Amino acid sequence: MRKFTLIIIGVIVIAFSLFVFFRYYYVFGEGVKSGELNYLVKKGNVFKTFEGKLIQSGLRTGTTGSVQSYEFEFSVEDKKIAETLMRNSGKVFDLHYKEYHATLPWRGFSKFIVDSIYSMKARPGESPFRVNP
Repeated sequence: MRKFTLIIIGVIVIAFSLFVFFRYYYVFGEGVKSGELNYLVKKGNVFKTFEGKLIQSGLRTGTTGSVQSYEFEFSVEDKKIAETLMRNSGKVFDLHYKEYHATLPWRGFSKFIVDSIYSMKARPGESPFRVNP
């Protein structure tokens, strides 16, 4: 009877571990999004995380008679990437991201985590150099 109980407990622990892994740590998808960086902020009550929004070109209709822009909301774990994005708000970026099934408080509010910047360029018609008065 004791051996059977240990086997059941072992199976439950393994099943729970697999659930946690696939729910919170398994990379469900990854890709690249391109658009103008609207903002990147550091916020949170307990865990301070970097949260941002990328506005993609084009328009879509969410419901009949309305028009919305494509918005990509994401979190950033790497402080160096976050600082680069903060210094260059308003520029056009190609951002590589990983998608998870669920969020973790210390990883950010979004299930999309930006892990690298592929390219950065000024908006069309804008000087690539920012002037600081």
